[in-house]
Amino acid sequence: MRLFTAILFDENVKDSLCTIMDNLRAVTEKGSFTLRENLHLTLNFIGETDKPMLAEQAMKKAVSASDIKPFDLTITGFGRFKRSEGDICWVGVGKEERLFRLQKELADKLIDAGFILEDREYKPHLTLARRARFKGKFSEKEFEAGIPMLRQHVGRVSLMKSERINGKLTYTEIFFVELN
Repeated sequence: MRLFTAILFDENVKDSLCTIMDNLRAVTEKGSFTLRENLHLTLNFIGETDKPMLAEQAMKKAVSASDIKPFDLTITGFGRFKRSEGDICWVGVGKEERLFRLQKELADKLIDAGFILEDREYKPHLTLARRARFKGKFSEKEFEAGIPMLRQHVGRVSLMKSERINGKLTYTEIFFVELN
């Protein structure tokens, strides 16, 4: 199974993110937009494994070792990763020290458990669309100005399974750990 760790969003934040995606749809010719039920903030991509219990144990150890209390995330800003097949569009996450500590502790414990993770700097963002092609002139700055600042309370970390069900990409929470 294909796994990753993540922070999930409450319904109000999902509603706001969907409004942002609707506004993005209006200025694009095409794109593959994230499904409402799949909106999340990835912490660590684990990849294919048949040992989800090892990931669960690593998550428990990470949360216990980090002693991170629940915290709030700020979701703000807009950006694009330009690709020849179309851009990846995202909203950003404000710099929150506890988020970075949590992500690093999770990565360390997952690696200790034998998982091989990507070796690159963590840049938290929420993907809204992939392969987006814009109509006419698109001003990233103007679009960003219309995005409200959102807050998400973080009280737990989720282990997610990624799979295609009847051709539809589906993310399912299979385990979670509450923050201290």
